[in-house]
Amino acid sequence: MRRIAAALLVPLAACAVLAGCGSSGSSAANSNAAVKVTGTFNKTPNVTIPAEKASTNLAISTPIKGTGATLKSGDATLANVAVYKWSGTTHTLVDTTFTSGPQMIPAQMGLPGLATALKGAKMGSRIVAVLPPKYGYGKTGESQLQITGSDTLVWVIDLLQQYSATQTASGSQVSHGGGSLPTVTAKAGQAPVISVPKNSPPSKLSVTTLIKGTGPTLAKGDTVVAQYVGSIWRTGKVFGTTWPSASTASGAPFSFQLGGQVLTGWNEGLTGVTVGSRVMLVIPPALGYGPEGGQASAGIKKTDTLVFVIDVLGVQSAS
Repeated sequence: MRRIAAALLVPLAACAVLAGCGSSGSSAANSNAAVKVTGTFNKTPNVTIPAEKASTNLAISTPIKGTGATLKSGDATLANVAVYKWSGTTHTLVDTTFTSGPQMIPAQMGLPGLATALKGAKMGSRIVAVLPPKYGYGKTGESQLQITGSDTLVWVIDLLQQYSATQTASGSQVSHGGGSLPTVTAKAGQAPVISVPKNSPPSKLSVTTLIKGTGPTLAKGDTVVAQYVGSIWRTGKVFGTTWPSASTASGAPFSFQLGGQVLTGWNEGLTGVTVGSRVMLVIPPALGYGPEGGQASAGIKKTDTLVFVIDVLGVQSAS
């Protein structure tokens, strides 16, 4: 699903594009309004798309109305998503997270029709958005997703949890690190600052709880929502962060499946951590990018030890 997410981050073509997105296309001639979605929230939906050509109207519906908080502009939401391509009188499933685990999506989507569909939506809702090309990828389509400029898209989005760009660990401070390990300082709502000592790094994985949360315990297969800062022990330089920064002004928490989608050091170090915690992982090369030969684009050598400070914001259980 990450390939769809990347396409979503295309900037909106100014607000003028959204001005024409208000119509839900309720006319009887609008085949898009005939798309039906049934089933239980947060479970794979049953989607019925008419065996006829799509109309040119944007159609938005909410078959399941949630009662949670309203999605705020600038925030992101953990969601399960299914996307269908409607071409002529046939349709195909492009991708779905309902079988692989939810992921983060921004409130201000890169597709104008989706931005309209999510405006004012509440957590716990299932949103259905039928997007003709002008409300989706336009006349050029999206070759990576094999979507042409004449394809209509059907999006089914179950909104699970909402997160702000500066959301942080919510537990109690128990440590700042230090000694032979890095020291971590932070101001409220800002990225933690990592100070690496002059001594050699530990040869084994080190896990230090800095803030202790009281939420659920993370287990293999769970979808985790987190903020992080990553630095290289050898240089002390930050090579990656989800927090708003000079290079990424907006920032956003990200989601991953524990046990399969991240570095081995994360999978081992975060298992058993409670939601609301901030932990510092010192990851030796063998559990980091060493087996991959490093990450030259980030300045990481295959021999580098990495330091991550991770805020665990939320979890969706694999069960």
